[in-house]
Amino acid sequence: MHMTSAEIREAFLAFFATKGHHRVPSASLIPGNDPTLLFTNAGMVPFKDVFLGDEHRDYTRATSSQRCLRAGGKHNDLENVGYTARHHTFFEMLGNFSFGDYFKREAIQYAWQFLTEELKLPKEKLWVTVFTEDDEAYDIWAKEIGVPTDRISRIGAKDNFWAMGDTGPCGPCSEIFYDHGEDVWGGPPGTPEEDGDRYIEIWNLVFMQYNRQVDGTLLPLPKPSVDTGMGLERIAAVLQHVHSNYEIDLFQALIGDAAKIIGTDDLNNKSLRVIADHIRSCSFLIADGVQPSNEGRGYVLRRIIRRAVRHGSMLGAKGTFFYKLVASLVAQMGEAYPELREKQKVIEQALQREEEQFGKTLERGLNILNEALESLEGTVLPGELVFKLYDTYGFPMDLTADMAREKGLTIDEDGFNEAMEAQRQRAQQASNFGVDYNQRLKSTQKSEFSGYTETVDESEIVEMFIDGESVNELAAGSKGIIVLSRTPFYAESGGQIGDTGKLVANGGEFTVEDTQYIGKAIAHHGQASMALKIGDKVTAHVDAERRQAVKRNHSATHLLHAALRNLLGEHVTQKGSLVTAERLRFDFSHFEAVSPQQLDAIERQVNEEIFKNHTVKAAVMPIEQAKQQGAMALFGEKYDDDVRVLTMGDFSMELCGGTHVTQTGDIGMFRIASEAGIASGVRRIEAVTGAGAVQFTLQQQHQLRQAAGMLKTDVMHVSERLHQHIDRSRQLERTIDELNQKMASQAGSDLVDSALDINGVKVVLAEVSNVESKALRGMVDDLKNQLQSGVVVLGLAGEGKVSLIVGVTKDLTDRIKAGEVVNVAAAEVGGKGGGRPDLAQAGGTNIENLSRALVVAKEKIEALLR
Repeated sequence: MHMTSAEIREAFLAFFATKGHHRVPSASLIPGNDPTLLFTNAGMVPFKDVFLGDEHRDYTRATSSQRCLRAGGKHNDLENVGYTARHHTFFEMLGNFSFGDYFKREAIQYAWQFLTEELKLPKEKLWVTVFTEDDEAYDIWAKEIGVPTDRISRIGAKDNFWAMGDTGPCGPCSEIFYDHGEDVWGGPPGTPEEDGDRYIEIWNLVFMQYNRQVDGTLLPLPKPSVDTGMGLERIAAVLQHVHSNYEIDLFQALIGDAAKIIGTDDLNNKSLRVIADHIRSCSFLIADGVQPSNEGRGYVLRRIIRRAVRHGSMLGAKGTFFYKLVASLVAQMGEAYPELREKQKVIEQALQREEEQFGKTLERGLNILNEALESLEGTVLPGELVFKLYDTYGFPMDLTADMAREKGLTIDEDGFNEAMEAQRQRAQQASNFGVDYNQRLKSTQKSEFSGYTETVDESEIVEMFIDGESVNELAAGSKGIIVLSRTPFYAESGGQIGDTGKLVANGGEFTVEDTQYIGKAIAHHGQASMALKIGDKVTAHVDAERRQAVKRNHSATHLLHAALRNLLGEHVTQKGSLVTAERLRFDFSHFEAVSPQQLDAIERQVNEEIFKNHTVKAAVMPIEQAKQQGAMALFGEKYDDDVRVLTMGDFSMELCGGTHVTQTGDIGMFRIASEAGIASGVRRIEAVTGAGAVQFTLQQQHQLRQAAGMLKTDVMHVSERLHQHIDRSRQLERTIDELNQKMASQAGSDLVDSALDINGVKVVLAEVSNVESKALRGMVDDLKNQLQSGVVVLGLAGEGKVSLIVGVTKDLTDRIKAGEVVNVAAAEVGGKGGGRPDLAQAGGTNIENLSRALVVAKEKIEALLR
């Protein structure tokens, strides 16, 4: 059977839908609420909390085609891409999952049925592995499915015990291999020849039974579950009767289009495979909100882009080319992944910008590398060179290693790491990746939130913590965490800060200093003035005035987001936000600074919507319905199946669980306090509303009045008067410069008259004063013109430093080099210098040695003229 990649994807999802599986759309490449992973690197990642029992869904069976990335951290295939038949940075993982529903028997039966009946693969072509100790899986394959025992291999934990990371869900595996035939070298799994290409793994069934702790202990999961993964690219290669993933329809289309764009006929060149692979990972990363940068995920994206651009350069690409391939990718995968089509322009802009930036340095960096290769002794590139290429020209280490490998060389990775140690330490301090997934405060409770309509509510204590440990009582004066069955307190999320206030009970108060989520529980952090225990009744009082200020800023954030998209373009998406009582901070994607005129227009549009006094409405609906209605989903947020949609007239519609004003008019006033860039392609606006906006305006007015007073005008004419003062200042500076030049010229004439004669050469040697250091060069040129043939050495002391300058007329530079003279003089004043043979300058800090420096310069000239 021959099927296209798109047909295989749909056939898989449809098959498992008939088996009661819920079709789940692919999650982002950025894992939601998972600090242990840099990227989504397996199909089960979006379901990790479900397997752990920390998250509950309305279904117990799921199927998906999940986009995955392995190009950073522990799971990194980047260096192999382009050199092997099956390594990719980006790939699609077809998967079916059971959350405590079916287990080994059904998982094995479904896999066998899909492969042999739906895809019609010959049974004799399939080979199976099981974990050495998993007799249950072995018996199902051998006795129930009927796979001959000579085609079942028992494999140890290295290959057949699966784990997401050092901690978290894990369990034994059962893999299915496809036999490509006797004409391909290689042996079955578990044999010495298993690394050959004859037997290729196509499907991995993970029987998730345990949760691994930091000490290695395997704790049983609440419910044994199933996680399977079959690489779409691998099974497509089998069905399309090719041995390399790069020969399947999807890659052949990308490779063909890349060849046309670059202008090459060599369709088998490995660089085209690299480019075809990398356009997928780069495009999906940008679609999921990542921008090229020098840290974290953005740095991985930058590495992949630059690797692709370099391979295009090797193929003879002229100008920017990589971004032009996005259209081809959208044609191939846009139907399965609509976000690609929606973000096509954003992706193209980001890639073109990065490609242009790298193109400016690529040629210079390659020249330096080639020069080093010509003089290289041995087969190892020094770590210092690798670091220079990284630090100065933006070449990631693996890019340099890639180029070195093509010439049969390696790099001094240890040397590079030593040079990078300072940056590496900073990166490690800033990174949260690699933490223990299990080291999180956990609650079994689910709090009901009443804060959309209430700021005071009656409730009951259902859980308490002290120093991370669950307790039944909280003593008077103790700090701790209280979980209520129902609460009006908003827990920090979606950029909105948590509420503060008090819980009143037992004749005292628990002062709430912050509110956070623990799973589904709303946790009140604070200190008790009285003893409390589980089951106590409390009255919860939110600080209503603070809450109202937060609501004003949060609602203004929505209006700001809509205004930015209206006035700057649809490419603007939220990259992060912070909403407090005092201010709002909004980060968004944009490739240049927002001009003062644009900021005025944004501020004006937001205030216009405030004055329209739109009713702010909230409605709960299925997420797909919300998206169809045009609601904005925010990058990095993890949404439930049912979402809260917030609308402000016909101006703004977003998914948001935060608290908001009733009418936009409640915001009062909106003022932008600042706008700045915080990363490549990311800008930040800080703004204030309500009383804060009034105070900001009054402060601006006060500063303007002060400036008007100093300029002796009124506030409406400050700019005009300031321009007058600036013009006057520039005119005075020009006059001062002219006077200085005249004084220097006069002083020069006096110096020519006192020139020394050293072996027939006129030498002006002097310490000058009342001359600005920047005028020294003009003074030397003037003296050389007057001398026509000679040497000039001048020294100037002032403001804690020494300036030295040496000039030599052209006819004498074969005997005297200005740099040689200035350097011996500079050594006397604790400095060094340099320049051309006819003019050199130096600086120093030992003012008291200036006279000695001039004497040494004279002695050097005498020596050179002997």
